[in-house]
Amino acid sequence: MMVDAAGRVDSARYLASPNCDERPPGEAVTLLVIHNISLPPGEFGGDGVVRLFTNELDHAEHPYYRTLAGARVSAHFLIRRSGELLQFVPCAKRAWHAGESAWCGRSRCNDFSIGIELEGADDVPYAEPQYRVLAQLTRALHSAYPIADIAGHCDIAPERKTDPGPSFDWSRFRGSIV
Repeated sequence: MMVDAAGRVDSARYLASPNCDERPPGEAVTLLVIHNISLPPGEFGGDGVVRLFTNELDHAEHPYYRTLAGARVSAHFLIRRSGELLQFVPCAKRAWHAGESAWCGRSRCNDFSIGIELEGADDVPYAEPQYRVLAQLTRALHSAYPIADIAGHCDIAPERKTDPGPSFDWSRFRGSIV
């Protein structure tokens, strides 16, 4: 797995999200943020997440989708339960994944982070292919950027978020990227 100069990963299927912008000048990527997402919540394999990140979600299609009306969100990557890797925003750009957030005394984590979504839910174990691809992606990103930390969304926005949740095996993940 390789990351090019624009921050595109060669083995990812690229689906451009409009929900991004330029990083502040001179801002280095130093943080990876691990998230989870499923749309509708707890349902896997559909195209709801892709449609959310590309502003194509029909908010009338499901009662939960109405709560997302007007949301303009994205992440750099989504790792499906099968291990399929999707990329929505080049790493050189700022994806809108963290929201109001802070890490090590710095606010606005979107400015200096890469967001990786795992198709999942807080209380559902993640799939083996997800851990494998997450480790490969993390190693590739470490090679391309001066990443100093990896955190969960729950760590950078503890008042608002719980993901990737207690079902994410941090020890297993950290042991796989050494």
